[in-house]
Amino acid sequence: MDISYKEAYTMNKEEARRQVVNTYLTIGNISKVALLWHTSRSVVRKWVKRFEEGNEKLKDRSKRPHFSPYKTSEDIEEKVLEARKRTGYGRKRLAWYLAREEGIALSPNTIRHILSRNGFKGKRRPRKVFYPAHWAWEMGEPFSLAQVDVKDILDKGALGTKIWTHMVRKRLPRFQWTFCEGKTRLRFLAYSQELSLANGLCFMFLVMSWLRRYEITEVTWQTDWGEEFGGSNPEKLAMLDERYYRPLGAHLAKIPKGRKGYNGRVERSHRSDDEELYIPFLLNIQNGQELLEKATGWEYFYNLVRPHYGEGMNGKAPFEKLKELGYDLPKEFALLPPVILDTISTSWLLETGNDLVAHYSLPEKPLHLTSSPG
Repeated sequence: MDISYKEAYTMNKEEARRQVVNTYLTIGNISKVALLWHTSRSVVRKWVKRFEEGNEKLKDRSKRPHFSPYKTSEDIEEKVLEARKRTGYGRKRLAWYLAREEGIALSPNTIRHILSRNGFKGKRRPRKVFYPAHWAWEMGEPFSLAQVDVKDILDKGALGTKIWTHMVRKRLPRFQWTFCEGKTRLRFLAYSQELSLANGLCFMFLVMSWLRRYEITEVTWQTDWGEEFGGSNPEKLAMLDERYYRPLGAHLAKIPKGRKGYNGRVERSHRSDDEELYIPFLLNIQNGQELLEKATGWEYFYNLVRPHYGEGMNGKAPFEKLKELGYDLPKEFALLPPVILDTISTSWLLETGNDLVAHYSLPEKPLHLTSSPG
């Protein structure tokens, strides 16, 4: 045979079985038929036996059990279907409704099976999403896309035990907020002790106010799905985008979940923070003010001096690349002073009347010397 039973089966199940049976009727030997069709003797024997029982036996048999002692009675199924048609409830509300009105105790899963086998599939309401996400290399102009992320500095694996312990004892700010312009890698930084939505909105306000001062008025902020950037609830994200981001010329966007490569440039810059800022200098920093002073120098070096060799950079510093692309800006533009957001975010929200986000703020993460950070 130039075709196996398996190949024939994928094309037409019943015809494959019939051809196996016809071969047996011609040869009369189960082993030879199995060899010719590249299958097992048990398969040949099964379909020969079915054929002898009747030609229709070559069709698929129902796998439904002959007896189901726990199957819901037809009367109760009918009441479930009537209640569904009358109320339009889903399975959980139907379970509650039937228990209260009919005295019928059924689990939501049982009701789901009853509805499913009777053609009630239900309708899923489409979720609003903040896609499509953007790749930095696709963007033509600077500031059309910014990759924004928060770095947890208190990482024992990256810093080592000695520096990690020093950070905890000195209660240095734990989180670094990073705005990374997608085309040139130019960055602005801020710090906080708390990872909260209030701090996230305050950081956006500071950066966008700085950019607008230099007549840069439209920027897409691409973030992950952390609560500090609004979480994953589409209604909440739409509200934040409309109420806080768009009045300042910012547009909130999200990377696909689990696809950090979309924010690869800001993620890669965090490794440089560890290697060139925190590991060499953190042990000599005693308080938050000293950290801000060191971060200001680091921001100057990163934006105006440090060569970059990523795609399209050719060894240029971010500000140099920005000038090359036609932006005639003073050096001061690249030096937005880092701040500690916790000290200003609450006052900013109260002054602007934006107390809504207090409900969504995350609690401060306690720092313990006895365990490594999560």
